[in-house]
Amino acid sequence: MNNFRMYVPTDIRFGKDRLNELPEVLASYGKRVLLAYGGGSIKRFGLYDKVVNLLECNGFQIVELTGIEPNPKIGSVREGVKLIREHALDVILAVGGGSVVDAAKVIAGGVYYDGDAWDLVEDSSKIGKATPIVDILTLAATGTEMNRNAVISNPERNEKLGTSGWELLPKVSFLDPTNTFTVPASQTAAGAADILSHLFEQYFNRTAGVTVQDNIAEGLMKAVIQHAPTAIQTPDDYIARANILWASTLALNGIPGNGRAGGWTCHPIEHELSAYYDITHGIGLAILTPRWMSYCLEHDATTVAKFAQYGRNVWHLEGEDDTVAHQAVKATHDFLKSLGIPMTLPEVGITTDELVPEMSAQAVRHGHLTQNAYVSLDNEDVAEIIRASFVEMTDF
Repeated sequence: MNNFRMYVPTDIRFGKDRLNELPEVLASYGKRVLLAYGGGSIKRFGLYDKVVNLLECNGFQIVELTGIEPNPKIGSVREGVKLIREHALDVILAVGGGSVVDAAKVIAGGVYYDGDAWDLVEDSSKIGKATPIVDILTLAATGTEMNRNAVISNPERNEKLGTSGWELLPKVSFLDPTNTFTVPASQTAAGAADILSHLFEQYFNRTAGVTVQDNIAEGLMKAVIQHAPTAIQTPDDYIARANILWASTLALNGIPGNGRAGGWTCHPIEHELSAYYDITHGIGLAILTPRWMSYCLEHDATTVAKFAQYGRNVWHLEGEDDTVAHQAVKATHDFLKSLGIPMTLPEVGITTDELVPEMSAQAVRHGHLTQNAYVSLDNEDVAEIIRASFVEMTDF
């Protein structure tokens, strides 16, 4: 296990009926609030009215930033920075899923940066002081509510990049599982795939002596596998929603990954798919992940033992290492498919491979995949994985 720093001071308010605490929380940062949200679902299901009424009754000034997209765009970030500066706002209240919180993070840093906010995405070292962020989460997926990371898209450049800064950590996160009851089945499934991918990216790693981290990751994987089908079939099942929501937060708050060295693989590849085609992030990950797993086993025999560990401890498979490793890939694929996730690229509207070389090169460059990945990948290797995603997976 390697040395690490863990600093996650986010105040988590988990559970139902906690919104009455919101005015006191916000007031500690100021009374002028940027209310940031997405496409309007919080209005359809009543959360918007609850929040606005609560703030207005307690004397808060509200300025709204609406329309933050899935795969949040730099345009929304720039608009948010502009609004905070124009109205001298004190705090950002982000209400929605991970996209809204990610946008809020870069907005928060952009307020105190003299240049364009995209600079902060390209170079996280430019992030300094930031406007405080409070969030009310409505989707279990990204874990952004308890970490310092954000991912922003720039459609003008076909780029989707991650950035990070200690000052971007949300100050307070309200995690009420009942706010996820209305999430459609397709988004619940995509969120589950995203959570699992976060865990895979950290778990499939070559750092020795990380028994604690591995056991935590395996436990979180099993929780998602157990509860995601229930959440899809019975959307208002509180136990299922609560477990998925907390698993999402813990998957990416540092606990499963600290002490490990090495980069991620499927995320950099998927970022190119959603940068060029604007597909749902979790769906892209679900499509890519089993193909990447099979690629690892086919091209690097040293990965068999870890995949066999995964198969035994998460899927309760038995047999020789090689057999269990391959069966674990099949189990992963079949589980994701059972959630109703489309498992090929044509099913999400990507029907041609003409951009595969360009996307592959970008993924290798941005993800440093020849150096830091679990299995080193060059442009052709990534292209092979993407092209394998155009057809049904039958060989495990």
